[in-house]
Amino acid sequence: MGKDQIPGKTIYRLSIYHRCLRRLEDAETLTISSSALAKAAGVNPSQLRRDLTYLGTFGTRGLGYSVQELTTAIGGILGRAHLQPVILVGAGNLGAALLRYGGFHKEGFEVVAAFDASPEAVAQRGIAVPVYHASEMPKIVEEFSIRLAILSVPVEQAQAVANDLVRAGIQGILSFSPTVLQVPENVTVNSVDLALELEQVSLFVKSTDSALLDPQSEPPTP
Repeated sequence: MGKDQIPGKTIYRLSIYHRCLRRLEDAETLTISSSALAKAAGVNPSQLRRDLTYLGTFGTRGLGYSVQELTTAIGGILGRAHLQPVILVGAGNLGAALLRYGGFHKEGFEVVAAFDASPEAVAQRGIAVPVYHASEMPKIVEEFSIRLAILSVPVEQAQAVANDLVRAGIQGILSFSPTVLQVPENVTVNSVDLALELEQVSLFVKSTDSALLDPQSEPPTP
């Protein structure tokens, strides 16, 4: 079954399974049960088995799944046989940090180009990825058939840049700009709002502190 025929949420979970399986390969683990893989991925075993039915028939009763075979099968669905090219727009402090991140390559992605209003200044920071002026983005996207982009521009520029990305042919955007982007239905946007995520963590910490300080609160379960 092709990737386009698999629900988006299942594709997301397959990506998580693939990462877990890659770690098992690094540990030279040959087989794993559905319950063990589900636990590692944070899902229940029945959900994992339903997701894997999209790949065909895998696993042997009593033995579990072959780590290598399942990794290859999921990798084929996710397009991990070859590195997927990605561009980054906005190479400021956060963008430059993302360009230095080595984890993309391990997960099957390669940032092939970055774009910024001041490419010369970015290049002086020792960035290995080629950095171009933002105006050259459409040409590079077309030349390398790029469909994925990372967006890390100031919030007031985010929508305009997203519009440019869509017009250039980008179909998936990972946005680090704290705003809701308006894009066509055929374009996927995943937003990472670092301040919002930190706020959520902070609220949890505060609620935990309050429970510890409140003499009326029930003691934690041993």
